[in-house]
Amino acid sequence: MRHRPFLQVDVFTAQPYQGNPLAVVLDGEGLTAEAMQQFTHWTHLSEATFVLPPTPEGRAAGADYRVRIFSPGRELPFAGHPTLGSCHAWLEAGGQPRVAGRVVQECGVGLVALRQNGDRLAFAAPPLRRSGPLDEAEVARIAQGLGVARSDILHHAWCDNGPNWRGVMLRSAAQVLALKPDGAILAGLDVGVVGPTAEGGASAPRGKVGVVGSSDADGIAFEVRAFFPGSNGLTEDPVTGSLNAALAQWLIGAGLAPPRYVASQGTALGRAGRVHVAQEGSTIWVGGSTVTCVRGEVLL
Repeated sequence: MRHRPFLQVDVFTAQPYQGNPLAVVLDGEGLTAEAMQQFTHWTHLSEATFVLPPTPEGRAAGADYRVRIFSPGRELPFAGHPTLGSCHAWLEAGGQPRVAGRVVQECGVGLVALRQNGDRLAFAAPPLRRSGPLDEAEVARIAQGLGVARSDILHHAWCDNGPNWRGVMLRSAAQVLALKPDGAILAGLDVGVVGPTAEGGASAPRGKVGVVGSSDADGIAFEVRAFFPGSNGLTEDPVTGSLNAALAQWLIGAGLAPPRYVASQGTALGRAGRVHVAQEGSTIWVGGSTVTCVRGEVLL
């Protein structure tokens, strides 16, 4: 064991302790997957990441660094807030991208491009591994588990971009915030819930419930919540980049959201996460602010 540089970063917020924290070990070389998993459990955070040099194949394809992403109980091929937080930590530790303002991360899903946009980082949403509507029996189960009527789920889709998110849209942000999910019913499911704000719903044209005209830097178009299996049953994530990336691909593609908007997440947990979404050509960028809260070393 040896001491390794370490940062704890708050993601999707410019104000410390209002976003989603991430543990980042900046030197993961020589660690086994078991050691990484054990440390992740010890942190009691939703994810921990371990930064490594790119593989030869990744380096040849342009990767600046490689990251392994762990949550309690499993390794993830991709996750959004760990991608932004790891990039923030790598840059703060002196990492120099090959192309100024553009970083390429290697992870389980392959290469993920990131860019710097003022004081924010943003990643290019990776392709969905699975899309299309959910099975009706599963939608009914999700409605029961969320404690809402089946008719309150206006739209639904697979939002699988590594994590197996199942996305559902409710009638309003207020309904999303009022949810008290039943972990026994939702056991084994990764469920993302989205609802339009009052302003978004009021401006929606007929047939497109939840469409918003726009949202500026301070305006909120949607409220999002994310539920997934944890070590002690159902867990709620404060702010979830992978889910918001997949939701954006679904909602924008289906005409349920504009090409540029801001989503709020974490409100129900006392957080104030802000996720900035922008479609540019065929790419959807998902970004937010990041801030270092803890800096030091860990013995691993």
